[in-house]
Amino acid sequence: MASVAGVLATGEAAAQTVAEKGAHDRKREFRGMWAATVVNVDWPSRPGLPPDRQRAELLGLFDTAVARRLNAVLLQIRPTADAFWPSPYEPWSEYLTGTQGRSPGWDPLAFAVREAHRRRLQLHGWFNPYRVANHTDPTRLTPTHPARRHPDWVLPYGGKLYYNPGLPQVRRFVQDAILDAVRRYDLDGVHFDDYFYPYPVAGQTFDDTAAYERYGKGFPDRAAWRRDNIDLLVRETGERIKRCRREVRFGISPFAVWRNADTDPRGSDTRAGVQTYDDLYADTRKWAREGWIDYIVPQCYWHLGFAPADYAKLVPWWAQTVHGTKTQLYIGEALYRAGDPAQPSPWQDPAELSRHLTLCHEHPEVLGNVYFSAKQVVADPIGAMARVVKDHYPHRARPPR
Repeated sequence: MASVAGVLATGEAAAQTVAEKGAHDRKREFRGMWAATVVNVDWPSRPGLPPDRQRAELLGLFDTAVARRLNAVLLQIRPTADAFWPSPYEPWSEYLTGTQGRSPGWDPLAFAVREAHRRRLQLHGWFNPYRVANHTDPTRLTPTHPARRHPDWVLPYGGKLYYNPGLPQVRRFVQDAILDAVRRYDLDGVHFDDYFYPYPVAGQTFDDTAAYERYGKGFPDRAAWRRDNIDLLVRETGERIKRCRREVRFGISPFAVWRNADTDPRGSDTRAGVQTYDDLYADTRKWAREGWIDYIVPQCYWHLGFAPADYAKLVPWWAQTVHGTKTQLYIGEALYRAGDPAQPSPWQDPAELSRHLTLCHEHPEVLGNVYFSAKQVVADPIGAMARVVKDHYPHRARPPR
């Protein structure tokens, strides 16, 4: 593999030649964007819009994806134990109407699937398994909310409410809610992001002691039990999806650092402050190696040369991790950082993301990239996405088989 310095020093013409060769060599690659609905990050632009406006905004995102020569949208349809379809398990999302449980008067998921496929875009339903609310007051949830009917399922932590991953009945319920969408809609994929056990909050305790005392016998410690809970969620969800609709793919986009090498010699040459194995109890390496998921999209949200977590070190580590497995690897890209004045100088360079893809093309295991998030794909303030398209996406491509 060429050194980072070499990649940076090749010059514009040489870099473009390599990029275009990689693009033409890849008849199939995953080119996706995340469209977040939680707190109306990407869509709808605000809650309570008329249905026609909501539909028009979504079509605008899809049309931009096509214009950027992408081929997949990962649409968040269960952001906080709620639904963007008429679910028998959970209430309508407040991010649609402004009031949890109130029908928007149409079926956003049916519309999204139909219109995405009309544009030859894959539509992956993005589900957050355990987040219940971005506050800690259960009385703010709709009265029929499962979290109110089963208060023993819920724990407050870090200013939010979560379902307790240590309860088997919670795991089954979450899967049932997800499988409802899989059965009823022509989804191309089921997608989880990086939220399993919550990110650590200093000075606070995720108090799952009662569940651990009941279900944790036989494990060496609570951490091992928690990891097993998430392993079960991932493995069982994948198995149930395949039993329901074999063609639907199951993918996860974790925080990119499994473990630092100074913690575990199998880990990456990084010094990240968060390690998914230790802090989120998410053994992401295991899921990929065991083939429990169809694809993995590590969120490599750092620039080339970033000392604590260098993009140029994480991509080869993930390529090696999936090598020889059936799990496909796509790389998550921090488009939202490009042009943000709060970010360091590499992110002020429109060519930074293009260099990421040039490096990815050096690793045959990398079969695509996904961009966060949809509104940056549209706005593209410094032209970083346009540069990616120019250098690497001369034509539309079909997703990998």
